[in-house]
Order: sequence, then structure tokens, then C-alpha cells
Amino acid sequence: MDIMTSAGLVGGIAVIAVMMLMGGDVHMFISEHAMIIIFGGSLTATMIRFPLNVMLHGLPLGAKFAFTMSRLSARDLVDELASIAEIARKSGPVGLEKVEAEDPFLAKGIRYVADGYDIEFIRDNLERDRDNFLMHLDEGSKIYRAIGDCAPAFGMIGTLIGMVQMFSNMSDPSKLGPFMATALLATLYGALVANLFCLPIADKLHTKKIDEETNRTLIIDGILMIRDSKSPALVREMLLAYLPEKHRSEEDEAVPA
Repeated sequence: MDIMTSAGLVGGIAVIAVMMLMGGDVHMFISEHAMIIIFGGSLTATMIRFPLNVMLHGLPLGAKFAFTMSRLSARDLVDELASIAEIARKSGPVGLEKVEAEDPFLAKGIRYVADGYDIEFIRDNLERDRDNFLMHLDEGSKIYRAIGDCAPAFGMIGTLIGMVQMFSNMSDPSKLGPFMATALLATLYGALVANLFCLPIADKLHTKKIDEETNRTLIIDGILMIRDSKSPALVREMLLAYLPEKHRSEEDEAVPA
């Protein structure tokens, strides 16, 4: 689980809740009309931007990966692939049949090598799998960013509607307060939906897309070298290029001379 996403959302909600409670009754911040214009408007505008299949893939995938961490870091993957290369060197591809990998993408690559598939088949399938996953992750990021872009705009629309209703009923003072509250709450809801939820999630998904692209490309290169019977030392050395410079130095110090 990605503790930073969860902690950020909980902390943000707590800050807003405390500020509301300090000013009085929290019920004054609830408006059905504002909710309709923000959530209904943002969702329908996003539906116009994206096809249905993109929405069905992007929304749940984005929500899932915003709160989950990669099973293994790039540094862990280098170590694991070097260990797998050592097993393949000693026992051959058949020895990989008993190897269990925590990462499903890595496990698929190991299975391909153990089953003796051609190197081009392995490359094409793993690259296609990687590209499809990254495409769906990118779609999720774009959808949440689109909702985040729409929410403040619909907050302004809700504010304008509330202002029109308020000025149209100037003769009835009892209606001025509710209409003004609706106008202001629409802006509040739009700002919260965009800046506390959708835009941060979109940025988190973009960051995770970059990490997943690095990790999966690292796995593909490692699996192909294992399939090509490269030595464990060469596999490690080649894959170290995916690590930041600081981590490469740490790896070099950890490996005995």
C-alpha cells in the first residue's frame, strides 16, 4: 500500500474537517445542489472527452494504483534477476520452473524462459504487455486530470447559478442566504475535488507510470539476457544502468571484489 497517498488524503480531509468544525455546525457545508453541479458536471464533461472503454479502464485502474506500491524496486529487481541468472546458469532453463517471483510481470518472463520460448517471442509479448499496461495507467492519469480541470470550472458555474437565483429573489430575504450558500459551496467543492483528490492522484499516476516503465523495461532486458545465457555478473552489470548513480555506487561497494 502507498502510505503517502493514504496519509495525504486523510490529512487533507482532517484539516478541512477541523476548519469546518471550528466555524460551527458541519451541516452548513452540505449542499445537494452544489454536489450535483460539481460531481455531475465534472463526470459528464469527462465522458465527452474520453470513450467509454477508456473511462471503464482508467478510473478503476487509476484508483487502484494510486494506493498501491510496486512490489519490488529497481534495485531489488537487479538483485533478483542476477539470482535468477545464477540459477539458469547452474541448472539451465528447466531449473527456473521452481522459481517463484513476487512480481507477476517478472514471473511471466521466467515462465517464458523456463518453457523454452524463442527470444523474439518473449521480447514481443513482454513489450506488448508493458506497453498496454502503461497505456492504461496513462489513461487513468489523464481521466483524473480531466476531472480535476473540470471541477473548479463547474464550481464557478454553480456559483454563477447561485448568484443568478439570489439576485432573482431579492424581494424574498429568506431565500438570499440559501442561494448564497449554494453559490459559495459550489466553488468550495470544486476546489476540494480538484486540489485534494483528482489532480494529486493524476500526478501520482504519472510518477508511477515512469517507475513502472523503468521496472518493466529492466525486467525485459534481464529476462532476455537470461534467455540468451548471459552470465550473472554481466546481467547485474548491464542492469545497473537503470539505477540512479548513487545506487550504482552502493551496488558496486556491496559486491565483493
